[in-house]
Amino acid sequence: MRVAAVVLAAGKSERMGRNKLLLKLRGKTLIELILDALEASKVGEIVVVLGNKPWEIADAIKPRLNRIKTVVNERYEDGMTSSFKTGLRQIGRADAAFLVLGDQPILDPRFLDIMIEQMEKNRGKALIVSPIYRGKKGHPFLLSKELFSEILSLKEGEVIRDIIHRHSDQLLTVEGVGWTIMDIDTPEDFARAVQLLEEKTAGR
Repeated sequence: MRVAAVVLAAGKSERMGRNKLLLKLRGKTLIELILDALEASKVGEIVVVLGNKPWEIADAIKPRLNRIKTVVNERYEDGMTSSFKTGLRQIGRADAAFLVLGDQPILDPRFLDIMIEQMEKNRGKALIVSPIYRGKKGHPFLLSKELFSEILSLKEGEVIRDIIHRHSDQLLTVEGVGWTIMDIDTPEDFARAVQLLEEKTAGR
C-alpha cells in the first residue's frame, strides 16, 4: 500500500510567541523530529504545507528538499482543513495519507507502521485509522484515498472532523500512548513534551 503524509506547518504559533516548529528537542527542531519519524516509517511520500513566514520552515528543512515536497497555502489562516487540502492536492498516487500535525513532536515510526498495517488488513472496511488514548482520539490519523475527493469538496466552515463523523462506522482505532494526544501550543506544553521525550528515551 502506497502511503503519503501531509505535514501541517503553516500556523502562526501565536500562543507560543515564536515559531514553535523551530523549537529544539534533543538538538533537533520539532519539524525535523517529525520528518525523521516519517522517513523511518513505511510512508513513501511527504508533503510539508507551509503558510506563515514559509521561508523559516523551508530553511530548517533545506537538506531534505530533495526527498520531500513543500507547498505554501496562501489561505493558511483559514485553518487546518485548508492546509490539508492544499497538501492533499500535491501527493501522487497514494492509497492513503496521514494528516500529521507539525507541532506533535513525538512520532513513533513503528506505531505509524501499525496504523498502515491495520488499514491494509481491513481494506474496504476501514477508511480511517486513528490513535486512541484513554478514550480520546489523537493524531496523526490515516485517511483512505476513497475519502480524498470528499475532503477536497469540503465547503467553507466544514472541517476534516465532519468527514470522520460521517464515516464513523468505517473508523478503526488503534490503542496509542500519551504522545498521540499531545501537541504544543504554549511554553508549558513544550516543557511537558521535553519531559515525555526524556521518559520515552529512558524506556519508562
